[in-house]
Order: sequence, then structure tokens, then C-alpha cells
Amino acid sequence: MSKAKLLVVDDSPTHLKLASEPLIANGYEVITAADGHEAIEKARSEKPAAIVLDVVMPKMNGFQVCRQIKTSPDLKDIRIILLTSKSQDSDKFWGKKQGADAYVTKPFTGEELVKAVAEVL
Repeated sequence: MSKAKLLVVDDSPTHLKLASEPLIANGYEVITAADGHEAIEKARSEKPAAIVLDVVMPKMNGFQVCRQIKTSPDLKDIRIILLTSKSQDSDKFWGKKQGADAYVTKPFTGEELVKAVAEVL
């Protein structure tokens, strides 16, 4: 039996790969998006169980994506893990305030990310 469907969002192809590989290796179905607008479109069309979301992205940052998903009646139950280089306590506070269910800072290990996903699901 396969595990949950996850959406991994990052504007860096390298970070997208680094975040996706340990999740795929642990049996999750992974779909990806390269920016905030694509993330919201895929959240609507694919209905993932959780989103691993970068914060620093062009056009629409991860905080904005998180807030939009968590305030949307049809998407609000999707769990969100912010995965970001923004490691200040104020960033973590703001991320939780936007509705994030977990916060993982870069650099990260595959084990840390898999554990965070398992905890929110």
C-alpha cells in the first residue's frame, strides 16, 4: 500500500530533488511545483495530504501560499510543512501564524523531513 500523496514546492530544482528523494524512498507519492501559484493550482487539482513548502520564492512566497491554502474552505485540511532557510524564531512564529503545521529549516536531513511529514499526517 502506498503512503499519502505529497506536494513538494521549491523554486530551486536542486532543493526540489533533495526534498523529494527521501519522501519517495519512504513510499510517498510526490508531485512537485516550482512556485507559489503552481502550488495552489496543484493543491486544488491533486488534493495532496500534505505540502512541503519553501518560503523564499519569487512572485508568491511560502507564507502567502500557506495563508491562502489554510483560509480556503476546500484546501484548509491539507497539512503544511514549511521547509526553509529562514531559521529565526520570528520566522517560525510567523509561519505558525500563517497556519503551518510544522517548520523544518535548511539544511535538513532526509530523516528530519520524513519525520516531520509523518508527524503531521
